[in-house]
Amino acid sequence: MKIQTTSQYMDSLKKLSPVIYYKGVRVGDVTTHPATAPHVRAAAMTYALANIEEYENLATATSHLTGNTISRFTHIHQNVEDLIKKVKLLRVLGQKTATCFQRCVGFDGINAVYSVAYEIDKKHGTGYFERFKNWLTRIQDENLMVVGAMTDPKGDRSKKPSEQTDLDQYLRISERRSDGIVIRGAKLHMTGAVNSHEILVMPTTAMDEASRDYSVACALPVDAPGVTMIYGRQANDSRRDLKESIDVGNPSFGSVGGEATIVFNDVFVPWENVFMDGEYDFTGDLVYRFAAHHRANYGACKTGLMDVLTGAVSYLSQIQGAAKGSHVRDKITEMIHLSETLYSSSIACSAEGRPTDSGAFMVDTMLANVCKHNVTRFHFEVARLAVDLAGGFIATLPSEHDLHSEDVGHLVEKYFTGVSGVPVEDRIKIGRLIEAMTGGTAMVESMHGAGSPQAQRVMILREGKLEEKINLARALIGLSSKDEQT
Repeated sequence: MKIQTTSQYMDSLKKLSPVIYYKGVRVGDVTTHPATAPHVRAAAMTYALANIEEYENLATATSHLTGNTISRFTHIHQNVEDLIKKVKLLRVLGQKTATCFQRCVGFDGINAVYSVAYEIDKKHGTGYFERFKNWLTRIQDENLMVVGAMTDPKGDRSKKPSEQTDLDQYLRISERRSDGIVIRGAKLHMTGAVNSHEILVMPTTAMDEASRDYSVACALPVDAPGVTMIYGRQANDSRRDLKESIDVGNPSFGSVGGEATIVFNDVFVPWENVFMDGEYDFTGDLVYRFAAHHRANYGACKTGLMDVLTGAVSYLSQIQGAAKGSHVRDKITEMIHLSETLYSSSIACSAEGRPTDSGAFMVDTMLANVCKHNVTRFHFEVARLAVDLAGGFIATLPSEHDLHSEDVGHLVEKYFTGVSGVPVEDRIKIGRLIEAMTGGTAMVESMHGAGSPQAQRVMILREGKLEEKINLARALIGLSSKDEQT
């Protein structure tokens, strides 16, 4: 049955039996466990928006495979309009949840594998493209959530995958059988893994001929035999585990995306779900396209978060009586300026998109890398300004237990009062939200999600057309181009 509502999404997760551990104990129901439930609710918002008339045009699309109305998170971009609608949708979701809603990695993986599978078939005469379309049609028809699994542990990073002392430091094909393949290894930092339905495995880097067994793309259920997930710790998760509400900061939707390590211990994948098997010459293209799509996203989803953070600090300034200060207004103006500048990068790389050989559209890869690199600066500057404006009290606030204490609650009420008539609890709640959005896991994810800043700088220089720029300068002073001299 196609998942259409948040309740149906919750029910679908209850029917799965993934092996998930958190703090050494196996998790039962991810929809109710305090560590995972907020992230489930954040992902559920992707289903909810599709049922709201105002957002339906953004949250849904028409499948080019079946002609059916589908979730945009399962769609293959068919034109620039699709790329721009994705950006607009991600900003709205960021505004609604103030956190990661987790379906982007699978979404970007779907689009990357689609175009690369087509090109592998074209060169090698394989049948991956039809296999992938068949798998994707089911994902679209059932509206399943897919976790994209790309990042490997990497072990000794001075060595290639095939040179590792422990060959499982990069996910690999450990056996090829008549009915499919068997894979071993792990994928780290996988956003939304514990509340997805399927895993889309992709290589983590460009491979060479010696690393054929590591050149694999495939799909499998999250509860396939041999799959174990280890749920990562996050800032303030002990507050969440104790089912606190105020002190969590964002109690409804959590702080980031519920990242997990996925371990594959000799997991069988049937041939119909294998989309790359040893074609190392296409691993670089797959990683590159995935990274570009994913980096483009950050200028949208993080802008949505920055919108919330700007609003939170503005409200706190009002209830503390500081909103009219010229320095406050100037800093809030700068937060808005940085947010919109970042958003414009995401729109720009989408507007400059172009088709691949498969017909699927790609963002402009140079601008996508610029977009994500801006995130690693602008989001941190917005967070810095937010902490500056909020003041030191968010770092030393008494707990909600103190606020509700018969012994000292009246003292918290008395000494944390702001503007008359505004409940102290409101001031504390907004302070905790700012704390959650500016510290720990949330900011690490902004820095390293979709690749570290250095990864973007490498691509920016590679695509910077430096020789063309040199020739522009030479032409203006009457020198021939360097190409003409050779």
